[in-house]
Amino acid sequence: MTDIPNLVTDDFRALSARLGQDPLQVQGPGGNTSIKSGGVMWIKASGTELADAEHAEIFVPVDRDAAIAEATGIAGDGSCKSTVLDPDITLRPSIETTFHAALDHTVVLHTHSIATLVHAICDEGLVAAQDKLAGLPFTIVPYAKPGLPLTQEILARATPDTRIFILRNHGLIGCGSSVDDAADILAEVESRLDMPTTDLAKTQPTTDCPDGFHWAQESWLAQDTRASQAVLAGSYYPDHVVFLGPGLPASDHQGPPPAVLHKGTGVMLRDDATSSQRAMLRCLSDVFARLPSDWSPLAIGADAEAELLNWDAEKYRQALAART
Repeated sequence: MTDIPNLVTDDFRALSARLGQDPLQVQGPGGNTSIKSGGVMWIKASGTELADAEHAEIFVPVDRDAAIAEATGIAGDGSCKSTVLDPDITLRPSIETTFHAALDHTVVLHTHSIATLVHAICDEGLVAAQDKLAGLPFTIVPYAKPGLPLTQEILARATPDTRIFILRNHGLIGCGSSVDDAADILAEVESRLDMPTTDLAKTQPTTDCPDGFHWAQESWLAQDTRASQAVLAGSYYPDHVVFLGPGLPASDHQGPPPAVLHKGTGVMLRDDATSSQRAMLRCLSDVFARLPSDWSPLAIGADAEAELLNWDAEKYRQALAART
């Protein structure tokens, strides 16, 4: 269809790609960006990667009013599948289309920023974030399942002036009146929340792995007592569950898990692990390498993990990601 205004400008593509290519901002198919004008919004498609924004058609146009109706429970189921304006497009819009549509800003950027995650998985971190972001138009949103439940939590706390949303156990949203404006607010948050990497002893295991596995570069997670206890105890943000399963298991099992943690030795990664699984293991390492020793990470819990594992929208995203 040619009558749909194409809002996806070169600078919007470039910003999306830059975010997607930075593992400290976005990992694999995580994160999403959108740009809107009037009743039309273009948003990243579910299962695609922001890193590909400049050389692949990863954005889909949606009817913003229809998406807002789903966000507010007036119509639809919150998936926004029926809001896509071009019937020739087979990709689904992001599972987080509802909050992009409902937020009244031209450009909305959602990342799984490592600096934000370090703060957002701990009570102590959220207290610190409030001090660090003082003077900025931000709010903190409690954890909720991505999609409509998260949108409802966001809208319950958003004001016309809010441009920054710190999502507990999830990530960051930055909003602006233009591509540059949104990029600037995101960069300001990143600068204020930046955390140094702890000086950790990282030794690769020398023992042999079982067939089909190799020792991951992130094996330090198993060698550090605090980190190993934490990652064995649960999951700390949704994409970990979607691509790695709940926490990191201590043994292979039916499934099978892409990564297995052997406490005191290392993390075994399957040779056929997808790029998304590898990216999420690195994400886990990047987060815990920056976690202050006096902060206590809080997992999302078994019920929240089960919601993600049994969700059709995430099974769709897993299937697309498994192709790479």
